[in-house]
Order: sequence, then C-alpha cells, then structure tokens
Amino acid sequence: MNPAPDPRPHPEPMPAPEVTEAAWVEVDPGAPGIASVVTGEQTPAPVPPPAAQPVPPSPELRELAGHYGVATEFVDWKNNPTVVGAPTLIAVLRALDVEAGSPAAIASALAEVRIRAWRRLLPPTVITTDTAAVTFEVHVPAGAAVDVRVEFETGGGAAVAQIDNWAEDREIDGHRIGEASFRLPEGMPTGYHTLRATCGEQTATAPLIVTPQWLGIPEKLGRRRFWGLNTQLYSVRSGGSWGVGDLSDLAQLAVWSAARHGADYVLVNPLCAAEPGLPVEPSPYYPTSRRFFNPLYLRVEDIAEYAYLHPDSLIRVRALRADLEEKVGGRDVIDRDSVWYAKRQALEIVYAAGLTPGRRIAFDAFCARQGPGLSDFATWSALTERYGRDWREWPDEYRAVGGAAVTRFRAEHPEEIEFFCWLQWCLDEQLRSAQAAALDAGMGLGIVHDLPVGVNPAGADAWALDDQFAAGIGVGAPPDQYSQLGQDWGQPPLRPDRLAETGYAVYRDMFRSILRHSGGLRVDHIIGLFRLWWVPRGMAATHGTYVTYDHTALIGILALEAQRAGALVVGEDLGTVQPWVRDYLAGRGILGTSILWFEADEHGDPLPAERWREYCLASVTTHDLPPTAGYLAGAHVRLRHRLGMLTEPLDQELDRARAERQLWIDQLVRAGLLGTDPGPDAVVRALHDFLTTTDARMLGIALPDAVGDLRTQNQPGTSWQYPNWRVPLAGPDQRPMALEQVFTDDRAAALLDRVKTRLQG
Repeated sequence: MNPAPDPRPHPEPMPAPEVTEAAWVEVDPGAPGIASVVTGEQTPAPVPPPAAQPVPPSPELRELAGHYGVATEFVDWKNNPTVVGAPTLIAVLRALDVEAGSPAAIASALAEVRIRAWRRLLPPTVITTDTAAVTFEVHVPAGAAVDVRVEFETGGGAAVAQIDNWAEDREIDGHRIGEASFRLPEGMPTGYHTLRATCGEQTATAPLIVTPQWLGIPEKLGRRRFWGLNTQLYSVRSGGSWGVGDLSDLAQLAVWSAARHGADYVLVNPLCAAEPGLPVEPSPYYPTSRRFFNPLYLRVEDIAEYAYLHPDSLIRVRALRADLEEKVGGRDVIDRDSVWYAKRQALEIVYAAGLTPGRRIAFDAFCARQGPGLSDFATWSALTERYGRDWREWPDEYRAVGGAAVTRFRAEHPEEIEFFCWLQWCLDEQLRSAQAAALDAGMGLGIVHDLPVGVNPAGADAWALDDQFAAGIGVGAPPDQYSQLGQDWGQPPLRPDRLAETGYAVYRDMFRSILRHSGGLRVDHIIGLFRLWWVPRGMAATHGTYVTYDHTALIGILALEAQRAGALVVGEDLGTVQPWVRDYLAGRGILGTSILWFEADEHGDPLPAERWREYCLASVTTHDLPPTAGYLAGAHVRLRHRLGMLTEPLDQELDRARAERQLWIDQLVRAGLLGTDPGPDAVVRALHDFLTTTDARMLGIALPDAVGDLRTQNQPGTSWQYPNWRVPLAGPDQRPMALEQVFTDDRAAALLDRVKTRLQG
C-alpha cells in the first residue's frame, strides 16, 4: 500500500492538565493506623431541593407503559415505593415512537398495541433454552392452514408441531384473523436457527435462538477455586510502551502473574474503541463502539509490518516515540492525547509499508469475517476526520449509514477506510497473542474482558445503528447510598422492540467479537440486560424510570457466545438489584460480583464467610472505589464531600465510614486473621485472607492493592471534577510505578503468593 498523497492533518494534542496529589488522595486523618496523606480544602455538601411530587399517571397511561415494559413505579434504595410521574412516562414512550401526550393519543396507542401481534404471521424472534420446550403463536386468515418448520443453523430442518389454541378470531384491519399455537420440544440444539411459516402464498421467517440453560465455569478449571489480577491496563506502563499500558504489557503481566504466582486470569478494563481524533475520551466505559477495540492499546513494534520498514521510516517511528517519551516520561498523569498523537502517526507509517501477499489474504479474510459492521465502523472513523467527532453535527446527507452520500464516500476514500480496518486487524492479532501468551504461561482462563453499559451517543455505534437506539434518552442509575442524586451517564439505550425485530444481532455480534480472544467476560451493570434506568433529556436523573428488556434473550445469547468461546461470564450485580435477578443469573451459570465492603447480612454486619456465594468473583475493592489502603483511610468519603456529592454532613458520613471499617476489622480479629492493633498493610493482607475462607470460586486481587497504591481510578458521578481514568499505577509513596517494578516488588509478590498458598492449602 502507498501512503495517501494528501496525508490527513493531525491537530496538536491538548496539554494534559497538571494533576496534584491533593486532587487524588483525600484521607480520613482519624482512621486508625493510617497516616494522613493530604486532607485538602473541603467544600460544604449541597443541600438538595425538596423533591417535587410527580404528576401521577392515569390508569390508561399506566397500562400503555406496561405494554412497552416501562415501569410506572419502583422501590427505591431506601425501600420506599416510588411512583413514576406522567411526564417521565410520556417522554420515555415518545422515545419508543409512542405518542401519549393526551387522552386521545393514549387511547389510540392502546388500541394499536393490543393488536400488534395479530398483524404478524410470526413473532419477531423466538427464544428458548436447550432444556425447555417453547410455545409461540402465529396469526393467519381465520380458518387457513399454516405450516411451520425450523431450519437448523448447521443444515437440515424439522416440522414444528401444532397444539390446541382456543383463542377467538379477531377483526384486524377489516379481515378476520385467527391464532394458532406451535410447540418446540425441549432438547433442541443450541444455535441460531430459523423458523419458516407458510400459509398459502404467504411466507414469513423469524430467528429461533436456542441457548444453553447452564454456562458455568469451563471444565478445564475443574472444581478448584482460582484467582487472578484485576487491572486498569492503561495505568500499567512499561519501559516499552508509549506512555500508556498496551497489549504487550497485558501479555507480560499475564505471564508474570501466571508463571511466577499461579494466577488463572487477568481482568482488564474495557478495551473498546474511542474516537480516532483528539481529544481522546479517557473513560473506557464511554466508548464509541462496544464491538471494536481501541488502537491506543497497540504496541507499534509488535505489528508484523514494522519489521520490514524502510530505514527512513524506521527512523521516523523511533523519533516519534523518543519525542513522546521526552514529553510524557515520568509524568504523574496518563496523557492519552499526546500518546495518540504520536502513535497515530507511527501507525500510518507502518500501514503505508504495505502487506505481503500472504498477509493481504489474512487481512481480507478478517474483513470478510467481520462483515458490514467493520466497514461501517471504519467509514464512520474516516468521516470524523472531515466532519468532526459528533455525527449528529455532520451535514445531513452523511448522517444515515445507508445514504447515497455515505455510499459515495466509501467509493471515493477506500484507503482511508481500509486504514481503520487494518487497525482493528492489528488489534485482533495482538489480542490473540496476549491470550495465547497467558494460556501458554499456565492460566486456566487468560484474559477476561470487560463490557461497558453503553456507548457515546456521538459515536460509531450510535451512527451505524441509529434506528436501534432510543432518541432523547440517557442511561443512568437511580439514587443510591453512593450517588444520592442519581446518575445520568448520557449513553443512549438500545430499544427492546428493535432488538427483537433484528434477532438481537447487535448483541450477537458484540458478544462474539469481545469473546473471540478471551477466557471470560465481565458485564458491567448486568442488571442492564434485565432493565435500564432511562432518563429523558432535560430531566434530572431522579426523574427517570426503568425499562425492561427480554433478559431470557440477552442472557441466553451471552451464554451461547461464551459457551462457544469456552469462556465464563461474570455479571457486575452491585447496587439496586432485584433479588430474583441474582437467583436467575445463578441458575444460568453466570457468576455474580461480591465486593467485600458491600457484603453485609440482614443486620448490616459483615457477611460471614460461610454465607458468601460460591458462583461469584469476590474481591476486596473495585475500580469505582479507592484501592483498599485508600478506602481504609476514608478517601472515598472526603473526596465525595470535596466534590459536593454528599447529601449528609461530612462528619456524619465519616463516622459511618469509620464504623463500617471497624466492623470488618472486628470480624477479621474474631476470625483469627488479624491482630488487635493492626496497621494498614496487615489489614489489607487480612482482608484478602478472608476472601480465601469464603466459598467463592473466583477471587480477584486489584493490582493497586498488590503494590500498595492509594488512589482511585474513577469517582462515579463526576467528569472533569476529578482526573478519572488518568491515574497511573503507583506505589505507597504515590510515585508512578512501571510494570518492570511490579515484577520485582516484594509487596506484590507476597500478597499474590499468600492468596495462592491459602487456596491451594
């Protein structure tokens, strides 16, 4: 391939803000055994205005909302019944293309929804499991015969048996329509099959998705318990990476933790794609696409074409890296803009070197396997370079993925589009290499990926799949004890009705892609596969409501793709979760998430070890909290106070946090895991010892805990107020710590070996 004669301009990276230690670490000076790092200037917590009483919905509006899975009431985090106001319901229904702003509109919408199934020969999609029979209805002219067959994914087919249905015929659009029922037996082969119904000259098809009832833990792990590292990859920088942890660093971390300390997995933050320009979105949980990956994590030198660069090109790449190192080397902040500015230019130089015939065949095969989705993603990436990063502000003719202008753009700019396809191919190769290295080093699972809740509304998925997202809605969370004003993450939710109409293709492609080179998948906020908190644009997060999804379909497809990949699934089921959801996930062989600080019994005391779940990933902390040393210091409370996120006085919150910590310290002392006058290091060790005394099959050690870091990676409910997702890994002295230092760190080795020994013993 030849370089484009008119290279794309690269804007200079924005200077990364200088972040001081005071902005990161807020500790409770009164925490026993914890030295005060910095207290920082405090600002008073805001007093929220009195909550206005919602306008109650009419019975007709409640019925209409129920047909579309929109909750009209719910129980809040304080166990109080809460009625959803009519304005919220009207706005959410409008996002589903249902007008409900007047009694007449509601009556019309009700009349329509009551007969919509009778207008279809087959339902949009039929979902079942391999252990259950399923019945579905077809609708045909009254008295007409209908034949239904299933066509299997692997070839062949079978007739579907009709069973009795005594429903009365209905008058639909001037025609008498009858309903017939068909039943598929249990024991159907798992896979993506097709139902075909024939009634006279009328034929219809619908996806039939048969999913495994039970996923569980891969057989190769047997019945043993296992552990691994949880890490934010971008924060783990080595001497060979370009200012941000990359896939080569991931492979090295996996090999070290497996070969030296017996780890079975490394769980990483979402590696999903960000926008291709500057500034680079720092949050891995706010991607432009959940199906494709972020080239920021590429190791330039590991791309095959790098070895064949012309000497002049090699000099240019090395100069880019040297200049970057001079700019960001040793800085106590992750500067993604500078990294991507340099790495992008280096990648273009490598791409311009071209492919050998064999490599070209492999690349073409990758593109064919990825299908139109990759082409759409790459086209969006190329379009952003001309019209900006938000497709909603592009010229009208480029906003529709299938429009004539976009088709013309694809034809006129093939090399620019191919460049972005090539980046995804390079990522695929390096992800495969990292997984292979992990398994070769002895890991039972290898790399475990993380799936975020949603996507940036300005990004690639929202553009390519525009009609499948609810317009004017942001996904978030209702108020809880940690975010008492609620949260609106601004990510558009997928529409449940459109998912069914398309056979859940979005989820099928996404799960398949992320599990391709993976031993497991953590699903952030897995409750989102059951229900999501929808917040209409212009309303506070407290004025949202839940919208339900077909969890049988979404969990089933997730289990099917994981089974085919030989992977396990961990659901992050923290926060406001209906109890039956955890039971359902356990019944499908999906692991839950147990964070030690949140595990309490009915009296609010620490949950005894014998009562912990077996099917869970158990860890002391999570990326939304400070590392354990910081949590012991009360950093989470003081930080939230300084950011104005508490609704109760600081002293009261600090007292509550101290009491919670003391409950756990007392529990550790009673269990014989801790002395009576412990320092923070001893508490950290004892907390991890406690995890080994539970029945949890999967244990996680946060890498910051292993090295003694204090600083949290993310403060939920903030954006610019805190340096979220830009904090490099550091030791107890708060100095950035390179990956090579981790390998020789006695503190890390001691904690990892301690957990390994206790599990083996």
